[in-house]
Amino acid sequence: MERPPLDIQVKTLPSSPGVYQYFDKDDKILYVGKAKNLKKRVNSYFTKKHDSHRIGVMVKKIKNIKHIVVNSETDALLLENNLIKKLKPRFNVMLRDDKTYPWLCIKKERFPRVFPTRRVIKDGSEYYGPFTSMKTVHTLLDLIKGLYQLRTCKYDLAEEKIDAGKYKVCLEYHLGNCQGPCEGYQTEEEYHSNIDHIRQIVKGNFKDSLIKFKDQMKGHAERMEFEDAQRIKEKIQVLEKYQSKSTVVNPKINNVDVFSIVSDEGFGYVNFLQLSHGSIIRSHTIELKKKLDEGDQELLELGIIEIRQRFNSQSKEIYVPMHVEVGEDLKVTVPKLGDKKSIVDLSTRNAKYFRQERFKQMKIVDPDRHVKRIMAQMKEDLRLNEEPRHIECFDNSNIQGTNPVAACVVFKDGKPSKSEYRKFNIKTVEGPDDFASMEEVVFRRYRRLLNEDQPLPQLIIIDGGKGQLSSAVKALDDLGLRGKIAIVGIAKRLEEIFYPTDKYPLYLDKKSESLKIIQHLRNEAHRFGITFHRQKRSSAALGTELENITGIGEKTAVELLKHFRSISKIKSAKREDLEQVVGVAKASLVYEFYNKEN
Repeated sequence: MERPPLDIQVKTLPSSPGVYQYFDKDDKILYVGKAKNLKKRVNSYFTKKHDSHRIGVMVKKIKNIKHIVVNSETDALLLENNLIKKLKPRFNVMLRDDKTYPWLCIKKERFPRVFPTRRVIKDGSEYYGPFTSMKTVHTLLDLIKGLYQLRTCKYDLAEEKIDAGKYKVCLEYHLGNCQGPCEGYQTEEEYHSNIDHIRQIVKGNFKDSLIKFKDQMKGHAERMEFEDAQRIKEKIQVLEKYQSKSTVVNPKINNVDVFSIVSDEGFGYVNFLQLSHGSIIRSHTIELKKKLDEGDQELLELGIIEIRQRFNSQSKEIYVPMHVEVGEDLKVTVPKLGDKKSIVDLSTRNAKYFRQERFKQMKIVDPDRHVKRIMAQMKEDLRLNEEPRHIECFDNSNIQGTNPVAACVVFKDGKPSKSEYRKFNIKTVEGPDDFASMEEVVFRRYRRLLNEDQPLPQLIIIDGGKGQLSSAVKALDDLGLRGKIAIVGIAKRLEEIFYPTDKYPLYLDKKSESLKIIQHLRNEAHRFGITFHRQKRSSAALGTELENITGIGEKTAVELLKHFRSISKIKSAKREDLEQVVGVAKASLVYEFYNKEN
């Protein structure tokens, strides 16, 4: 059956909750999305004007639409997440980590062993986790082993085998790390009582274990078994120390998941804190790569579903910094103050630290990857045909209409290349005319690069609005470079990016790294131009006095001013003092010029 046109496919979609899938002409998956109303949501892609360039590109590629109707928005959210992970569509948010996380296993045995593992086997054993690192598991295991004596052997401790005396206690028993259930020295009931307490500790509930140990300590003390009482007291101290380290909020806050997000133009970072009895028992951050300029709410929703599935969270309530739609069975709380707000702020801080660490690691471990990421982002943000590895920015300086000059600064791979900066005296323009001056310097700059067969930049930035940009474009036209080099203008007031052929400016995200690099270029060009302008004005001021003396040039004038600091001090200087700076002959010329009336 022939595929119907897109508009027919859209019109015939149901108005039910579900998941939609976009495919290109080769039937490759482009995008998976969820919707409360499939028809309304999909139709919006084809009727709205999209601010995002990437959405526009995707829409042009769509040739086929498929959909799956589900019972509720929650089902749609879960299905969307599963399909994204399975199909990995080109334009969907991408999860950046896919690790095998460690678990703590309580083995299904008569006398259960407790050990770490990365493999979850469906054999009836209990698995707690996953944890974010094996170090966390070992820390918890060390705590458990310090409190309770558990077996580590793999023997089959069936009752008949123990009664038959098949096993003998090992070194662990003699070291006090095991109570010898293999020879019947510990009852099954007592061993399972310890396992029950271990379950509670793993869940973050230390209350029952503390009560048990305090009762034991009291009993030993009453029987004057002071060494045993001291041993139990040490266990209580270990448990309380571990608990105090992890307690950060009100102990009444129990069985709650906390989520927050920070983002930039390319990535979202969703942090997860799991709380039990006021203690953080887990913290994890995932990195989400944006594909279609997704907002924080959408990324946070995706992150919450992914993390709760990954860590098998059973919490019925979540704390978040903004309202999210993640299903009717989950209570969503957006705290405004108090302990709940503090824990959301802590989660946000963790997400920020994670983002900073990622950038630091990228710069250290793979600086080229960091540059590639920024250059790829600039290419995307500024709608360029190639990455702007070489950028040049121009600025005019003619303060109060005097001494008109211009500056050209050069950035390579997003960083200043100061040895390639160039300054220009305006030669062909009379008076303060920014447009004509810009045309002159752009023409001179690229005529020289062409004549010397030097590489041209991939991007030119003009500090100014449409007028200066048009003048620069005219210079490129005259050189036959129009269309061969991308060129934009940046207006100071609202940081508007102008293109030669576009009526409306582009506004980049204020947090965008692309905008920060453009601002750095513009500020460097302005600084470099102003410095040159000041030097020229100083030189002009020198010329009115010292350079009017026959035989005295700019170099001598500068040396005198550097030493004496002002014209008036040069005038009143003794001949010998002048001689020490510029020699006998030139000192005589200066001295006689200022003292000829005497």
